[in-house]
Amino acid sequence: MKKHITLQEAADLIPDGAIVSVSSSSGLGCPDAMLKAIGERFETTGHPRDLTTLHPIAAGDMSGIKGIDHIARKGLLKKILAGSYPSGPSSSEPPLIWQMVTGNEIPAYNIPSGILFDMHREAAAKRPGVLTKVGLETFVDPERQGCAMNERASAEPIVEKVTFDGETWLYFRSIIPKVAIIRATTADERGNLTYEHEGAYLGGLDQALAARNNGGIVIAQVKRLCKDGTLKPHDVRVPGMLVDYIVVDPDQKQTTQTPYDPAISGEIFRPLETFELQEFSIQKVIARRVAQELEAGSCVNLGFGISANVPRILLEEGLHGAVTWVIEQGAVGGVPLLDFAFGCASNADAYMPSPYQFTYFQGAGFDASLLSFLEIGKDGSVNVSKLAFRPHVTAGAGGFVDITARARKIVFSGMFNAGAKLSLSDGKLVIDKEGKLRKLVNEVEHVTFSGPRAIAQGQDITYVTERAVMKLTADGIMLTEIAPGIDLKRDILDQSEFPLIVSDRLKTMDAELFAEARIGLSLPAKPFRTLKGGQA
Repeated sequence: MKKHITLQEAADLIPDGAIVSVSSSSGLGCPDAMLKAIGERFETTGHPRDLTTLHPIAAGDMSGIKGIDHIARKGLLKKILAGSYPSGPSSSEPPLIWQMVTGNEIPAYNIPSGILFDMHREAAAKRPGVLTKVGLETFVDPERQGCAMNERASAEPIVEKVTFDGETWLYFRSIIPKVAIIRATTADERGNLTYEHEGAYLGGLDQALAARNNGGIVIAQVKRLCKDGTLKPHDVRVPGMLVDYIVVDPDQKQTTQTPYDPAISGEIFRPLETFELQEFSIQKVIARRVAQELEAGSCVNLGFGISANVPRILLEEGLHGAVTWVIEQGAVGGVPLLDFAFGCASNADAYMPSPYQFTYFQGAGFDASLLSFLEIGKDGSVNVSKLAFRPHVTAGAGGFVDITARARKIVFSGMFNAGAKLSLSDGKLVIDKEGKLRKLVNEVEHVTFSGPRAIAQGQDITYVTERAVMKLTADGIMLTEIAPGIDLKRDILDQSEFPLIVSDRLKTMDAELFAEARIGLSLPAKPFRTLKGGQA
């Protein structure tokens, strides 16, 4: 059977009412041409209709790769389950998918990315579903929102709390895709897929297995075709036996606003001096203080935001390689990239399939995670996933819940208040005008991370801002450090909606953090791991 078909022919294969799984991470690995073909078919014929789509990580980025917005049409899309969603700047018109979600046009769910991958794996093995503790006491928990993003989703629950073997679990039933749309670089005539120009493998193999094992079809979008027998078997990441159809888009972008960069796909290594360092700023002060929380020899996860610049701090301080960075899209080591290329890394040690990276995170195999916050609650809970007045600016939780569920150490970073005008002078922080929006609130709008659960599990939680460092304790949030030049009462205690505990060992943050010169960072060595009983 000929596997290579046109985009239009592939779009014609998708039946009304199908459950369609799409492999993507924003612009990275997005089968954008295939999604566009489906949207065009609907505009012309009114079919396919009533699709349910699964997106372990967001499809599209609103910066040249529309992704899910190609099919965000009333009548075409019936329901959506995604780890995250395309976001846009507050000044722009919301993406079409956000208009459908906030307009309550379709049931929409924000499921942690790792759990969505787990659901595919369970469906592939024809098991009933996923039992997990990931998401307990957060918005994932049915005692809160149960992943629902709007009223229509609340009326159709997808997760329940159950007791199994004497313990409390969240249970997600398997969802069986009838179509999987994945992406690679090269396909041979038999459908074997290689990923040599991709910045990550993502979860294409798991998604293909879920569809194929349940009688569905797998459509692979690739950049190019080659003759059967010319691909090296060790390079094939999805075997042709799982691929039914191949479509070609020679212009597919490697990731957002990036046609092709061989350093992203690990084909070349960049000299370290070619990486741009962070300019001196308030955000750099925070990233420096976060870097002081690290240990040499550790494996550390990175999230989007201020913490994404911490690798550049180590690079500037001559400590590149002291820490192995791990990101949810699958890169291990190297230098995680910023802005449009976030989710990729240059000079990586390895690329893990994203589902297995999430297994690593869910089981807390790593040492620490550096993440951002939108709000911090009185109980230590953190919101990164919802702002009622700017919903489309937040992308959803992605892998945040998977990563934080059992992480041994988490450092959250962000600005103390939103909208404050700040400056730096003579190694001190100056607040020129206080922000109008407080971020330390009595109760967060959306619980993406549960402070009480962290206390119960003994997790080490630190919050780093430009003017203060705080720790989560069983008695509340304790202020441990303040910035030089800051008034404790006026600039910190009076700017929090809830009382902060002031440590009896309160100290001033290092003045070097607030000056332009390098800070002379040194990292203590991570303790040598031993097995119980003292065996190395």
